[in-house]
Amino acid sequence: MIRCNLSRLMGERKMKVVDVARETGLHRHTVTALYKETAQRIELDAIDALCNLFECSVCELFERVNNENE
Repeated sequence: MIRCNLSRLMGERKMKVVDVARETGLHRHTVTALYKETAQRIELDAIDALCNLFECSVCELFERVNNENE
């Protein structure tokens, strides 16, 4: 399972979804889906924009965790 750490990164910087959308140019729906970890897919440009905004690497934004069933 892939976990998105966007909510943690936003919390550390006290940012709202609308702030991230404004700063990155991403649609609010895209940011919300990543924040709530309900996104099924994401464009590479969106990943790049988020990494630029939070000055982080892809592995800090996303991480692979084992499912409880594995």
